Amino acid sequence: MKTFEELGVSGEIRRAIEELGFVQPMPVQEAVIPYLLGNQNDVIALAQTGTGKTAAFGIPLLMRIDTNWRETQALVLSPTRELCLQITDDIRDFAKYMDGVHVEAVYGGASIEPQMRALKKGVNIIVATPGRLVDLMHRGYARLEQVTNIVLDEADEMLNMGFSDSINEIFESLPENHNTLMFSATMSREVERVAKKYLHDYQEIVVGSRNEGAENVNHIYYMVNAKDKYLALKRIVDYYPRIFAIIFCRTKVETQEVADKLIKDGYNAESLHGDLSQPQRDLTMQKFRQHLTQLLVATDVAARGLDVDDLTHVINFGLPDDIENYTHRSGRTGRAGKKGTSISIVHSREKFKIRNIEKEIGKEFVKAEIPSAEEICKKQLYKVMDQIVKTDVDDQEIAPFMQDINRYFEYIDKEELIKKIVSLEFGKFLAYYAEAPEIEAVVPDRKERKPQSDKQKVQNKASKGYRRLFINLGKRDGFYPGELMQTLNRFVGGRQEVGHIDLLDTISYFEVPEKDAKKVMIQLTGIRYKGRTVRCNDSEDKGAARQPSRDKASKGRGHQDNRRQPKQDDWVSLMDEGWAMRKPRKKK
Repeated sequence: MKTFEELGVSGEIRRAIEELGFVQPMPVQEAVIPYLLGNQNDVIALAQTGTGKTAAFGIPLLMRIDTNWRETQALVLSPTRELCLQITDDIRDFAKYMDGVHVEAVYGGASIEPQMRALKKGVNIIVATPGRLVDLMHRGYARLEQVTNIVLDEADEMLNMGFSDSINEIFESLPENHNTLMFSATMSREVERVAKKYLHDYQEIVVGSRNEGAENVNHIYYMVNAKDKYLALKRIVDYYPRIFAIIFCRTKVETQEVADKLIKDGYNAESLHGDLSQPQRDLTMQKFRQHLTQLLVATDVAARGLDVDDLTHVINFGLPDDIENYTHRSGRTGRAGKKGTSISIVHSREKFKIRNIEKEIGKEFVKAEIPSAEEICKKQLYKVMDQIVKTDVDDQEIAPFMQDINRYFEYIDKEELIKKIVSLEFGKFLAYYAEAPEIEAVVPDRKERKPQSDKQKVQNKASKGYRRLFINLGKRDGFYPGELMQTLNRFVGGRQEVGHIDLLDTISYFEVPEKDAKKVMIQLTGIRYKGRTVRCNDSEDKGAARQPSRDKASKGRGHQDNRRQPKQDDWVSLMDEGWAMRKPRKKK
């Protein structure tokens, strides 16, 4: 293994990173740093969070900066505000002993005026979320003509979140002779698409295995009946007294419900989801990073950018539909050489998901039994005893009180005193599990259930106040939630409210408020996407789920086109995405 000096890292940066505890380069740093120090060396690095990514790109970016020149020379894109701020702080730490380096974070959810003032003064490195950067470009404050290095951190997350348009616009604004580095946990189709479009003769660097979760993570699942999932969660948490974990839920509603139940039952827990304001999110994350919160109940989207090194567990209260999301979840534990555990609480209908994930990550899950009341009580008792034995005593501090303490306990013998101390700390568990509800065993099917077909996975009824619509685009078309939201916002206009989404291979279903359903169907029907004519109608129509041929639908009888037509300036971005508008028929 090479040293940082052998990699060509400057003395000023070596001094700063040594103070931060860097001893030897991590594998991703040893692989990436030499490439970014060269010219026109494009790289895709497949690496999990916690593998030393920020130093891998931050150090060479700093070394290639001309500090006598206040133009923007490097750009880092990240999917969330939190990750954006974290990267900025890290790069500033690396540059502690470099004079004249200006690094600025620009992100949404905060006032744009201070960011505009900072960019106006001149910034060497911009760390940004894509949407806010594009806004600043349009206002003339972010100029990218002199950028020689661009880094996309967590590229797969950004693309899943629907930033494709913004990323396309940013790349079109860069000069030709620049380095591009894409960091991604998985090599998704969207990452490959961007790489093919914008990277040239790129080197692929894999840290660990392709599309694999953290190497130090154990994967465990508990199978329970759906009605017993929360009871199982409590037992699992109680079984690990020193647990420090993120509990992932599928929806915002479920996240808040689980967090509320845990708090009510006396656990140190908080929720993190999209309905929280930015100040609430910042406070919740800060408390979790400082270990003031033991259990964070979160959605996938809300937890993006939350970087915590010493998570002991990740708990999947509900398995995600997308295997990539599971990879991201499990990769948050088992970092920096430590062991971690990814626990999934599943019911019998989700067993096929376990098998699919095993095939993808190349690791087997261990099926475990829900801990018994006796096992949990033993674990908690040992924790209490360990705390008592390892408690440091400050003799000087308590000396003034010892006379009164000795007098108070004069007639209680040692054994009785120990019993009282343990009961005081341990009594609540004994009381709860003495009458704890039983978790029924899952009755296995005689034959293992086959994976559900697309039709079986679909939610059949719309939520109250919503209409369930069908669209003839699916995952094979690269049509994911972010793409659906972009499509609705682009063609329907404004920010369209959307409820439950079911994305299948070739078709999809989604919910919109009753009042918007007709408008959405009219605006989307007839759009051309990647050679296909789009149909959008009520999911209850008998012909809704029939797949049309690729071009036949465009030659059928047309109706009057009332959809909003794009402005001329929209055509480039529309064509880049594969979209085209159907030409309205001329009135006879």
